Amino acid sequence: MSTIIDLVGNTPLVEIQKLNTNPNVKIYAKLEGNNPGGSVKDRAALNMIQSGIERGDIKPGVKLIEATSGNTGIALAMIARLFDLEIELIMPKNSTRERTQTMEAFGAKVILLDGIEECRDYAEEKGASGEYFLLNQFANADNYLAHYKSTGPEIWKDTNHKITHFVSSMGTTGTIMGTSMYLKEQDSAVQIVGCQPTEGASIPGIRRWPEAYLPKIFDATRVDRVMDVSQEDATQTARDLAKVEGIFAGMSSGGACYAALELAKELKEGVIVFIACDRGDRYLSSDLFG
Repeated sequence: MSTIIDLVGNTPLVEIQKLNTNPNVKIYAKLEGNNPGGSVKDRAALNMIQSGIERGDIKPGVKLIEATSGNTGIALAMIARLFDLEIELIMPKNSTRERTQTMEAFGAKVILLDGIEECRDYAEEKGASGEYFLLNQFANADNYLAHYKSTGPEIWKDTNHKITHFVSSMGTTGTIMGTSMYLKEQDSAVQIVGCQPTEGASIPGIRRWPEAYLPKIFDATRVDRVMDVSQEDATQTARDLAKVEGIFAGMSSGGACYAALELAKELKEGVIVFIACDRGDRYLSSDLFG
């Protein structure tokens, strides 16, 4: 009999049929919203907590703490509950109410601060005090290793080893780092494409980090190309995914899909896979689908 943990991963790969204008290129979305916590972050949350427990880093009765813009927090709140661990999550004030409510529904304590950088500083300070165990998704190898163990192998298998390009939004960069590691080991010719917001754009789940806050797990040599995506293009593509393809996903998924569609226009042939990071119901109180 399955538990919630057993349902993390093995998400569907579905073809983008109508938005793709190049008949010689296949574009597939990996629907990470089908994870039990509703996003790709279930993979990293499970691996960070489970691996930490197995190594003895996370001991019974310890209180976890983490800074998050939303999806990681929801995933951690869910997984922490399964291991009977308390968790405190630090979120930016502009996060949608649905996210905060979901974390609280799983029993997490949520603190709202001004921005993600301030949230990270606060969590690191609390972790250094010894009162909490800081998971630190931005520097934790278990974040990207989750994708080396699962996301990469699933994509390789489900494309029958024919993937030519992998496209992912970049936030903590765990998804793109781990998946790149695996895919490059299978075929070094697979192109890894990261998405970041244009200067000044605000796209939940995708970041253009100041140098001081660049995730420590990020290795630029594992990314072949970085594409800038505007807030307008990410928003419109998320809406198009819902209205045209029937895929209900968030703005970061729209950003990755936009990059995949633009990439397809440049290619004579190929198989592109992009990560649809989460579900659209996480954004209903925002103006994304308004």
